[in-house]
Amino acid sequence: MKTLTALIVLAFASSFAHAADSACMAAAKEKKLAGAAQKSFVTKCEKDAKAKCELAATDKKLAGAAKASNVKKCVRETGPAA
Repeated sequence: MKTLTALIVLAFASSFAHAADSACMAAAKEKKLAGAAQKSFVTKCEKDAKAKCELAATDKKLAGAAKASNVKKCVRETGPAA
């Protein structure tokens, strides 16, 4: 049972990272960043997007799968901070 839970968490984390990565990577390319600057920008962008969406989900008093789904959707829609 723990293995199944770990796989589900891993799958969610991977899909979240991909959603944030694509929006943040697009913003980095728009800014013409490359190498270490690009990696640093994308990492910070992903962290900021997730934190913003986690806070919004907490404010809505969501938990469990509803929170995870909401955060994933939020990150996909919001993308990098302007």
